[in-house]
Amino acid sequence: MERRNLFLIVALLLLSIFSQATIAQTEGDGTQENAVTENPDYVVLDPLPGTGQERAFCTVPGICYYRTLTCPTECPQRKPKQNKKQKGCYIDCTSKCEATCKWRLPRCDGYGALCYDPRFVGGDGVMFYFHGAKDTDFAIVSDDNLHINAHLIGIRPEGRKRDFTWVQALSVMFDIHTLVLGAKKVSHWDDKIDALIVQWNGETVNVPTDGDAEWSVKTAERAVVVERTDDLNSVRVTVSGLLQLDVKVVPIGEKENKVHNYQIPADDSFAHLETQFKFFNLSKDVEGILGQTYQPGYVSPVKRGVPMPIMGGEDKYQTPALHSALCKKCRFQRSAGVASI
Repeated sequence: MERRNLFLIVALLLLSIFSQATIAQTEGDGTQENAVTENPDYVVLDPLPGTGQERAFCTVPGICYYRTLTCPTECPQRKPKQNKKQKGCYIDCTSKCEATCKWRLPRCDGYGALCYDPRFVGGDGVMFYFHGAKDTDFAIVSDDNLHINAHLIGIRPEGRKRDFTWVQALSVMFDIHTLVLGAKKVSHWDDKIDALIVQWNGETVNVPTDGDAEWSVKTAERAVVVERTDDLNSVRVTVSGLLQLDVKVVPIGEKENKVHNYQIPADDSFAHLETQFKFFNLSKDVEGILGQTYQPGYVSPVKRGVPMPIMGGEDKYQTPALHSALCKKCRFQRSAGVASI
């Protein structure tokens, strides 16, 4: 009998917690409800009275299962109102089981990073380079309900056997929709000019620089939010239930050009993307240059202990266009009623 009563108490407690989250989703003008559904690892609870510190109830199995995490006083909100000037609260219900303060910008040495002359850090934590070719497109993630392509720009100095390449654009495909993030071609870099391109289903969208500094849309399946994390050229993208993506547009600087002997022409700054991905609900059969590293039991084939460990796969993951999900190992297939591009 005591065991049955304990079970009933736990069930009522969980019902109360999830009811709070449901109320938080449905009340107000809708600007905050996206934040509630963006991460399937936890359910957002009411903030602490007085301090406004946000709280989350962890629902992902593991060491943090059914624990409540509270944001620090130094960063009480996951998305601060002045998000371009203040750190946000990062809630980790997985391995670390903690809430910490972080700048919301890509970390090129963190898990899921894609930066430089494409250098990846896989889901297994192993760093590797990928040598594609300029003006080509590759699937970096391909799963049942998500596909991401990268478009490469580059240059080949005289006497060199391969191109130097960088990611100029990403095409994120899911359901019947396509979200594109890219860097404009800029002759001479200026930090005061926004070189970021954002497109939704083929239409260019404007991400405001004031107020909440975000653009959002709700589809029949999920919420999509693009929010600025700096005055210009940096955004965080959230597609609820699928991924979180930090993007920053950067040029090839004069020092970098000299050190690596890129031989960048004077009329092109080769603006490109630095990115970091966090995925939700990937399948065990996920593919792609980066996606494969998230497979359970994946063992990286790259050579360890060398300055530039190289990952192959050009033949398996090259696609005919930025918006194409066709390649030898690609898994994604569009649903009926594809949005036009």
